Amino acid sequence: MPGDFQVDFSEVKGQQHAKRAVEIAAAGGHNLLFVGPPGSGKTMLAKRIPTVLPPLRFDEALEVTKIYSVAGQLPRQAALVEARPFRSPHHTISDAGLIGGGSHPRPGEVSMAHKGVLFLDELPEFKKSVLEVLRQPLEDGKVTIARAAMSLTYPADFMLVAALNPCPCGYLGDPRHECTCSPPQIQRYRSRLSGPLLDRIDLQVEVPAVPYKELRQEASAVDSTAMRGRVLAARERQAARYADAAIHVNAELVGSRLSACCRIDDEGHRFLEGAVRRLGLSARSHTRILRIARTIADLDGDEGIRVEHLAEAVNLRGLDRQREA
Repeated sequence: MPGDFQVDFSEVKGQQHAKRAVEIAAAGGHNLLFVGPPGSGKTMLAKRIPTVLPPLRFDEALEVTKIYSVAGQLPRQAALVEARPFRSPHHTISDAGLIGGGSHPRPGEVSMAHKGVLFLDELPEFKKSVLEVLRQPLEDGKVTIARAAMSLTYPADFMLVAALNPCPCGYLGDPRHECTCSPPQIQRYRSRLSGPLLDRIDLQVEVPAVPYKELRQEASAVDSTAMRGRVLAARERQAARYADAAIHVNAELVGSRLSACCRIDDEGHRFLEGAVRRLGLSARSHTRILRIARTIADLDGDEGIRVEHLAEAVNLRGLDRQREA
């Protein structure tokens, strides 16, 4: 197992599509949403994501250490936080607990997850006001807490990983269980997540129940060591590409840099135009697809983005495809 981790992706039976999505998300620093019934392995997948992420650079470790020191959570006898954080707050958390604040402002969970993973399980169970305040740190990589006497800004550059059931009972589309939810109940459940928030989650991946024959397997052939090796190789390509820029991963691509690094040929434009028209994608979703395709190309060792990269990227926008259906 890589590093000192006590868990490994080889322990996750089946779910090859979800593991591929994790690899892409880790390689490009993309946000990730798992959608699937209870017991399908969403939480198990999320908890193993740190095993495939690259180690903290020294400057990143210093930033994380400062945050934990301010919050009074620096481990005893630890001069430096060396592992990427993994934070998993409960859905009853308050706005201040997630974003930070209080009478004596302290960093919230989004800052405690800086340069690591923020995992939100049962995403629709979080208060809508709590989810909406996520939009600033997801867009800016920092959060500002304003008080009458002061204004504080904390870094909050994290990888968001979230999980939700497809419906309130959890079994919509599950061939082994009957869904007991009415269409209005399903609509109310999904409406708790705003479009602007979902647009900021790059990969939206379906995680179906695992067939019994796959559960019988002793271990998966896909382990964290192999996945991490491919992630590190893709990150090295990005480091070389962005050596003269203030960004490090594909998820940060914007503006002219996005256009320059995500060029596609005429065939790719035709495919993407059809996908945008068919799925009714927003401009932000279009940008996300280009970023994901860039990361898939990096994992494949290709400098150019091909149609198959775009097709896989569109396939990883699961909620967009469900809206079309």
